[in-house]
Amino acid sequence: MLPNFLKPYKINNSNLIRIGPKRDGGYVIDYRIIKKTHNLITCGLNDDWEFEKEFLKKNINCNLYAYDHTINNKFWIKRFKKDIIHLLLLKKLRWWKILDIFKYIDYLNFFRKNKIHFKKKIVYKKKNNKEITISEIIKNLDNIFLKIDIEGDEYQILNSIKKNSKNLVFLIIEFHQVHKNLKKIENFLKKLDLKLIHIHANNFEGINRNNIPRVLELSLLNKKIYNIKNKLTNNNYPIKYLDYKNFKRRDEIKIKFIR
Repeated sequence: MLPNFLKPYKINNSNLIRIGPKRDGGYVIDYRIIKKTHNLITCGLNDDWEFEKEFLKKNINCNLYAYDHTINNKFWIKRFKKDIIHLLLLKKLRWWKILDIFKYIDYLNFFRKNKIHFKKKIVYKKKNNKEITISEIIKNLDNIFLKIDIEGDEYQILNSIKKNSKNLVFLIIEFHQVHKNLKKIENFLKKLDLKLIHIHANNFEGINRNNIPRVLELSLLNKKIYNIKNKLTNNNYPIKYLDYKNFKRRDEIKIKFIR
């Protein structure tokens, strides 16, 4: 059971679409925001940019700035060795495993021109040139779509996001260890220029003993762009044909709210 402050605000469900794969890495957004976005900022890239690919296909004039200090030469060498071993151990050749070996080529082809990957760590206070803050990232940018998935470090930058939320048209943020950080999430959502319009429980980490999902994916829309007033009255999450399991081998987590 989730507290009421995590219940999304009501918008027309027909405005919601899924961008990215029908697995981990896909997110639900309001389609009306796509053409309004001038700059897509991704914090936490790993080896999956399917969301960014699909988004930019729908808005070819959008810039992409991705930040992930872990995606470097060492990462690609380690990944290549791992993919080769997995491929050799397979009894049957699976086409997607073969394609995995060429992921680095896909990376080089995708990140060029107005699509840039910065090997910098997102922090609250910058200590060196290998780090960068949210305020620095969005400085001099407008109509920003911000996507955050930095594996627990999101709590360190919530104040920076809140401070700059008026410059965001949309925010996707993945919260980890939710059951330990509910108060921090509640304080973040208070008096925010963005309103929660969709929620999904990532089933990879499961739930705690109080049935609270350990990982939540939140989608937030700038309230000044579209009129958002009322909370939802139903609790039908996940939404069929929009939400999909992050991890196929585990059951989807159904979300219910405390009345």
